[in-house]
Amino acid sequence: MKLSIIIPIYNEEKTLLKLLKKVEEVNLPSFKGKIIEKEIILIDDCSKDKSREILKGIEKKHKVFYHKENMGKGAALRTGLKYITGDIILIQDADLEYDPEDYPKLIKPILEGKTKVVYGSRFKSKKGHLKRRHLTYMLHSVGNWGLTLITSILFFTKLTDMETCYKVFTKEVLNKIGKLRARRFDFEPEITAKILKRGFKIKEVPINYYSRDFSEGKKITWRDGIKAIWFIIKYRFVD
Repeated sequence: MKLSIIIPIYNEEKTLLKLLKKVEEVNLPSFKGKIIEKEIILIDDCSKDKSREILKGIEKKHKVFYHKENMGKGAALRTGLKYITGDIILIQDADLEYDPEDYPKLIKPILEGKTKVVYGSRFKSKKGHLKRRHLTYMLHSVGNWGLTLITSILFFTKLTDMETCYKVFTKEVLNKIGKLRARRFDFEPEITAKILKRGFKIKEVPINYYSRDFSEGKKITWRDGIKAIWFIIKYRFVD
């Protein structure tokens, strides 16, 4: 059993090595008495900072790929998906908003055969998922709530966090959803729509979350939210 972890990167020199260390060190549950292998795939989306230099130093340790021009998060993820060899795929941002310590509970429902798709929900944690609150987070929360509500209505499902980074699914799911076209943050609505249209149920589990603001490098904006509404509607009716 192997877990393929895909990490898209764009200007993350401040957090990249810290995040990678967390990913490398997190302990995964065993499967049928055997250790689950990790496959880490990093895609640099033509960073302008020192991210690429950092990646050059770990090429012998992990799979590293480089875009010659900035193409967007969705394009970086599509590149990474071409090279996975694992049984389970997990998407991880290169910042420190999402905690790799959540990996065991994210993959557990799949290992137990309860589902083939798991989303990590920032809004289901009873203990509270924020280390701090600020205006950027509050605005994104409202936008995400609206997008998730529209998704739930269009696909007759019940989700709390469609825009979450933590999307985990089996290779079977990847094979059945077909070609992905997203280039930017439209990846979230596209893959969600295609997963649901193929009849797969999405199980949500609570995760820890530390929200960054724009001064710390957060990249998604309200414009991406407006586009996401269009894409979730589009992919409800177009494959």
